[in-house]
Amino acid sequence: MTDVTGAPADVLHTLFHSDQGGHEQVVLCQDRASGLKAVIALHSTALGPALGGTRFYPYATEAEAVADALNLARGMSYKNAMAGLDHGGGKAVIIGDPERDKTEELLLAYGRMVASLGGRYVTACDVGTYVADMDIVARECRWTTGRSPENGGAGDSSVLTAFGVYQGMRASAQHLWGDPALRGRKVGIAGVGKVGHHLVRHLLDEGAEVVITDVRPDAVQRILDQHPTGVTAVADTEALIRVEGLDIYAPCALGGALNDLSVPVLTAKVVCGAANNQLAHPGVEKDLADRGILYAPDYVVNAGGVIQVADELHGFDFDRCKAKAAKIFDTTLGIFARAKEDGIPPAAAADRIAEQRMADARAS
Repeated sequence: MTDVTGAPADVLHTLFHSDQGGHEQVVLCQDRASGLKAVIALHSTALGPALGGTRFYPYATEAEAVADALNLARGMSYKNAMAGLDHGGGKAVIIGDPERDKTEELLLAYGRMVASLGGRYVTACDVGTYVADMDIVARECRWTTGRSPENGGAGDSSVLTAFGVYQGMRASAQHLWGDPALRGRKVGIAGVGKVGHHLVRHLLDEGAEVVITDVRPDAVQRILDQHPTGVTAVADTEALIRVEGLDIYAPCALGGALNDLSVPVLTAKVVCGAANNQLAHPGVEKDLADRGILYAPDYVVNAGGVIQVADELHGFDFDRCKAKAAKIFDTTLGIFARAKEDGIPPAAAADRIAEQRMADARAS
């Protein structure tokens, strides 16, 4: 079903009528010469210019790409609010296979599209885009972060993303077991790419036992080669979530990891990972709570990367960023306390805190 413009009606319903909508602006971008097809979604600029990454992904349909951009942009509003940043939420998706379709011409065209928004949206890396890509985008758009140090940027933001997730795990352990130490805990990581491989190192340094999986065998083998002890691998995520004695499950790939099929069989007592939009649909957070599984809200614990790229706009200082990312420990504990006080799941508590900050900004 389509509306009068030919756009899928369900996408427009999401944008204008559903609780998941409310976005300020959605821009459809096309450059036929380079093959660029992109969606830029701005959910909120109440706290400042929208900040969020650029995802390059082979979506099955354009409607799927728009829906993903809407969801990711909304998540960035909440993430930036909870990270204490003066930024709203936005996200861009480029439709295509980055291995096949990504070219310099396409990235330059994308940079011109972002620049046309005049600073309302600040872009960075995400799935399928890298520091080298942002260096190219920045040639056409000054509102670009996640660039290389050689080009005035902060470099790979996954370093502090992993550090923030690690702090979220420590806070979860403190809340659930009364001790933030992860020594001896068994942690399962689904996805050991950009963020996951840094997370492995943090956990091993503290003496945790790590179980990993990834859809790419080479990513798994790289971890096993780098860490011949302390790490084991399983065939897939289905096997990982069923590992006996698992203390913490860390989804670090794409979203939707927590759903009606995975939650009932999950053996872990804590979920704390880097992936965005881990809850497949509203209500999953209650299913986790009903099973006694503590969920550290994804957009809270994975905010280390956005803290880093936001700082790049003001003259990057790694130590300053790391100190701010370390506060994810206290923020996560505060969410758990609010959830207990209000009698709601942690995801709902985090939403309330973020929504209040955005509402206060709009009212001021």
